[in-house]
Amino acid sequence: EVQLQASGGGLVQAGGSLTLSCEASGFTFDEYGIGWFRQAPGKEREGVACTSSSDGTEYYEDSVKGRFTISSDNAKNTVYLRMNSLKPEDTATYYCAARKRDYPCFDVIGINYWGKGTLVTVSS
Repeated sequence: EVQLQASGGGLVQAGGSLTLSCEASGFTFDEYGIGWFRQAPGKEREGVACTSSSDGTEYYEDSVKGRFTISSDNAKNTVYLRMNSLKPEDTATYYCAARKRDYPCFDVIGINYWGKGTLVTVSS
């Protein structure tokens, strides 16, 4: 069974930090790139962080640049999203998604699997 398990969400005060984890199983981890998306109530889902498979460039949504960092531990089949200096505007359900490495970051057509998401709530 293919699974993407996002975890680490919760309630945090503005200015605080959280680290989200996405543990993958049921497929060959090295053949996929894992990226992060989020969706706030009433808003469209948007790409948050991703590492390009072609050149290793990290891509971030403009509002999180300098605050969020994507990283991975291949031995654990896990991708992380470190979120610092959180703002109430970051409140959303965060999803990890697996795409074939031939597809570019945030191109949803290349996404094979979505995790169920983890809720991050940032209080003012």
